[in-house]
Amino acid sequence: MGNLTQDGGGLPLQRAALAAHEQLDSGGFSDAPGALRKLIRESWQRSASLKANPDNPAAPLAIDGNELEDYRRQHPLAAIMPVINRLLVQPSHDSGLLVAVGDEVGRLLWVEGDPALQRRAEGMMFVPGADWSEATVGTSAPGTALALGRGIQIAGAEHYQRAVHAWSCTAVPFHDPDSGAVLGVVDITGKATAVAPHTLSLVEATVAAAQAQLRVERLQHAAQLTTRPARRRSQSTASRSQGQTTRDGSLYRNSMQLLGRDQALLSLRGRTVALSARHSEILALLSTHPDGLSAEELSILLYPGDGSAITLRAEMVRLRKVLQQLDPDAVPGSRPYRLPLDLVPDSAQVLSCLQRGAHRIALEIYRGAVLPRSEAPGIIDLRNKVSSLLREAVMTDGSAESLLRYAELPEARNDVDVRSAALRLLPARSPKRAAVVADLERLEAELRA
Repeated sequence: MGNLTQDGGGLPLQRAALAAHEQLDSGGFSDAPGALRKLIRESWQRSASLKANPDNPAAPLAIDGNELEDYRRQHPLAAIMPVINRLLVQPSHDSGLLVAVGDEVGRLLWVEGDPALQRRAEGMMFVPGADWSEATVGTSAPGTALALGRGIQIAGAEHYQRAVHAWSCTAVPFHDPDSGAVLGVVDITGKATAVAPHTLSLVEATVAAAQAQLRVERLQHAAQLTTRPARRRSQSTASRSQGQTTRDGSLYRNSMQLLGRDQALLSLRGRTVALSARHSEILALLSTHPDGLSAEELSILLYPGDGSAITLRAEMVRLRKVLQQLDPDAVPGSRPYRLPLDLVPDSAQVLSCLQRGAHRIALEIYRGAVLPRSEAPGIIDLRNKVSSLLREAVMTDGSAESLLRYAELPEARNDVDVRSAALRLLPARSPKRAAVVADLERLEAELRA
């Protein structure tokens, strides 16, 4: 189960991991037996292939504010938080441990426990809303447990990200008690006690108790709903139309990262894979057309000039093979081509936030243009739509801080209007004014040249 004791003791593993990190600086790390535990070596290899950066100082914030509150409230794991609180959180307050519960794609939803440790953990963004998936931060207990589908312990330097080397953690995936699908992950983080031999058993027992409680609640809920069938149908329909996770776990939030990436990261049922550039384009287009597209319509959106239906069919065959291995339920249908499940790309999250007037959260999610190197006509249209609406929202309602944050984006590097708007809103004595003025002078000089 990934228990450190079973694999040979903590100190030698730490030394091996530190040595492997030194090799990583030179462009690789040893595959020799004993250099790293096999599951850690394989996780590092996945992390490297997914372009996780071991030198990032902190995990990125994926969701925040009202969006985070809404998502937590609707997530199926909200129902089992009283069990987690009673069995793990309350005992951890004075024990130097943190208890985290994340969703099926590795985003932390709750982080509770020792208050002093919580403040320290903020430095590496071990906070609600942060993305701790393997694809983003590399090897960590929450992300790697989800990638493997089982409990795991990660000690110190075994973490792929160097900023996490002072920490150790134990995590166990939370499986749906009915379908067996992964709903999320439960994690204990701290010092050496976080990977003590009994910790993995404790978390596994807590998850088992919470799964049993969720099953009981579902049975009780189903019994109550038998007298209110009309209300049940309306709730289910509303949840499906919004593409959100229902409380009983009957619908899952599957996601795809398109922003600032040439190749999308697709996350289904807690598993993440990097797609080819073409497959990224196809899934992005299908996700924005839930009613489906004919072969001709998809070809027009996918290929500049005259698209080839034969080429498209070949790409769809390859894409179906990829999805079949990841999740058979995600394989697209044909005539028309249509996704059989709700897939929420980060670009759609940005647009949803902008529609609600939450431009600050949209900026948190926005990591750059949609598939920036894609020349597919449909992707270009989507890219321009997301980028222009975000700029318009920030220019119309944004604070000076929002404008300055937007100005840091590659697409805003030469945006004079954004910097001028920020300068108008900054207080007269703000130390940030000098940098904005310098930027404006640079842009003016480039225009004169």
